Amino acid sequence: MALVADFTFNPFQENTYLLYDDTKECIIVDPGCYTQEERDELDSFIQKNGLKPVRLLNTHCHLDHVFGNGHVHRTYNLPLEIHQGELPVLKAVPNISSMYGIAFANDLPEPGRFIEAGEEITFGNTTIKALLTPGHSPASLSFYCADSGWVIAGDVLFYGSIGRTDLPGGNYDTLIDSVRSQLFTLPDETQVWPGHGPKTSIGFEKQNNPFFR
Repeated sequence: MALVADFTFNPFQENTYLLYDDTKECIIVDPGCYTQEERDELDSFIQKNGLKPVRLLNTHCHLDHVFGNGHVHRTYNLPLEIHQGELPVLKAVPNISSMYGIAFANDLPEPGRFIEAGEEITFGNTTIKALLTPGHSPASLSFYCADSGWVIAGDVLFYGSIGRTDLPGGNYDTLIDSVRSQLFTLPDETQVWPGHGPKTSIGFEKQNNPFFR
């Protein structure tokens, strides 16, 4: 069974995830670590648990989800993996950071490879599937582990809410369709680990999320 460790980082209170199984191989998803203290927290968990990072994934490339990409890339020698449709969002990060008044060194690694919709991604004894869930961003991905019953949803679906759609590349109707067609078709008991806030479940959101009543 693959486990999920979560960390809340940076001024946007973004959720960073480590996915790992009994082989100790792990995937780092959306490293939002912004300060040295946050980078140390992530590294300390990896070291204390004897984990071996083998992949670096972004669900999407808004600034709060990529602050730690450079650190993870340098520290663990991992190429960045994103959907190709997120490349313009990634390239806009330095300018967006300036607009928010956030100091951010322009050390973002270029993608080493692009993830295709429906692609199976493996680490250790675990396989996860990349689901294309655009709407919050142009080509956001969610990562679903059927065997362990969870999905890393990025900023698509939250506890009782959905991701904002007023940013460049966002679209409300597209987001709603993504949730209905890609996430709400998963088993009700599937745990949803979102990009912000507490985890939830597919069944709970189908019954209670006001955007889908």
